[in-house]
Amino acid sequence: MDLQLKDKCALVTGGSRGIGFYTATALAQEGCNLAICARGGDTLQESGEKLRGLGVKVVDIQADVCAEDDCQRVIDTCISELGALDILINNAGGASGGGLTDSSDDDWRETYELNVFAAVRLIRMATPHMKGRPGASVVNVSSISGWSPPLGGFPQYGSSKASLIFLGESLALQLVKDGIRVNTVSPGSVIWDDSGWDNYRKSDSEAFAAYERDGFPMGRLGKPDEIADVITFLASPRSNWINGRNIAVDGLEQPVPVAKYRFH
Repeated sequence: MDLQLKDKCALVTGGSRGIGFYTATALAQEGCNLAICARGGDTLQESGEKLRGLGVKVVDIQADVCAEDDCQRVIDTCISELGALDILINNAGGASGGGLTDSSDDDWRETYELNVFAAVRLIRMATPHMKGRPGASVVNVSSISGWSPPLGGFPQYGSSKASLIFLGESLALQLVKDGIRVNTVSPGSVIWDDSGWDNYRKSDSEAFAAYERDGFPMGRLGKPDEIADVITFLASPRSNWINGRNIAVDGLEQPVPVAKYRFH
């Protein structure tokens, strides 16, 4: 299937590793020119080089999406270097602190800043550039924790991801008049090299194998390319009749006790 993405221009936050990098790769394979941003410089540059090897234009931008000035610089650089912005993937996410009694107000603020406020400001800043462009699309990456809290999970993470799901539908209704679709993808537990789940697997492979086998209906965790494929489809003009929706990509995962990590 041709996703009609050739020569489109996309911005992927948290694009240097994990789901973000796999999404950027999938977009590049479809012919998208890319801007990726992340906080880590070395990994970001390495990822940018890999993406440029796929034959598309790529600009890698070291930035913290929790900072308003950095967000504006990312948007401005995307426009100046790529010439346009058709697709925005808000993938950067995470959590600070622990459970309720082990987290501070600052932990909650930082978690919401990264998972919600960054997406709000980037969509606001991107809208004037995306308005009226054929196939303009925003995809926010949330989590199944946004409606199905894992036992032992961090409440600030799940509640912020729930806000992101609501935000997607709300902004879809507001931006449809500008020709911009907004959708959300909610991954379940996903593993990639050097992720939290991978570190757990390396630290206790036998316990991890048993937990993976018994704790997930499909007997395994998800893979980042499986999430990236859904994000890429939703970003493409081939999904034009999908708007304001939240798509779970989770292998029918259930809320089971968390062994160590639960973040995409």
